[in-house]
Amino acid sequence: MDGGGRLSRSVRSQRPQSNPQTRGASAAQRPRARAQGAARRANTAPVTRYEEPQWIAVLERRRPRGFGLFATAVVLIGAAVLGVVKGGHTDEVLGALSDARNAAANSVGFRITSVAITGRKQLTQDEILAVGGVTGRSSLLFLDAATARDKLKADPWISDATVQKLYPGRLQIDITERSPFALWQENGRVSVISSDGTVLEPYVARRFVSLPLVVGKGAETRAKDFLGLLAQYPQVRSQVKAIVFVGERRWNLRLADGVDVRLPEFEVEKALATLSKMDKETGLFSRDITAIDMRLPDRLTVRLSEDAAKARNDLLKDKKTPKKAGSA
Repeated sequence: MDGGGRLSRSVRSQRPQSNPQTRGASAAQRPRARAQGAARRANTAPVTRYEEPQWIAVLERRRPRGFGLFATAVVLIGAAVLGVVKGGHTDEVLGALSDARNAAANSVGFRITSVAITGRKQLTQDEILAVGGVTGRSSLLFLDAATARDKLKADPWISDATVQKLYPGRLQIDITERSPFALWQENGRVSVISSDGTVLEPYVARRFVSLPLVVGKGAETRAKDFLGLLAQYPQVRSQVKAIVFVGERRWNLRLADGVDVRLPEFEVEKALATLSKMDKETGLFSRDITAIDMRLPDRLTVRLSEDAAKARNDLLKDKKTPKKAGSA
């Protein structure tokens, strides 16, 4: 500095001094950097601008507010429904929804408080309600009377039914039951049938033991007419244990003592009249026989039991044996 406090020389901007070794390294790296840049440019594909289809742009402009939320909800609900169906849980889910709906209706006063059923004889009230689909959770509001009626008529015991809903909580059911008519045996199975041949139920209840027994294919629909004809001959009917339909053409009678009566295909009434008359006059059914064949129109053939046949043969031998000479 001079005496006036000024610098004796101007201050020059100082530049950083380059190191000779650094200059050498930078010079050596420049060709390598240029090579790497060229490689990157060679490996980079040109970017092509993607243009959306026109219909997508129109849809995006015109979609209503909240459409995305709605579409998401639809997809989720569809996935849930598909899972329920594929998993076999449809009935369970529908049952749960029905119970929830009925519970809501019951809570506001539509609970079924009384049920009146008329016309029942063989079925109990609980059985009728179960067949009609009426449970303790059912509400009168959501009970489908037509569906309940169809379910009741589908039961073999019920030939007709009506269902009435009397708001707010009364249910009226009127049914017409089929009557048990006979026991029908086919292929070793015995069932209770009505007069029109409808199978009512398997034979397990002892209360049906007094019903007549009909046997054979087709016997269930033909038994009514034949049993009506047989009832005109109580002398024969009282001895019959079962009636057997043979070849879907004609009837055999199985009597209580095991005797088989083979009736003809035609003129059955005439054969029954002859059979009744012979039993009254000769006690035919009390004889020691095993079968009576009436299939031929001009004759009646009787098959004796083994003991009766042996006794008859012995008697015939005695009659044919010649008397010895000198005998008294």
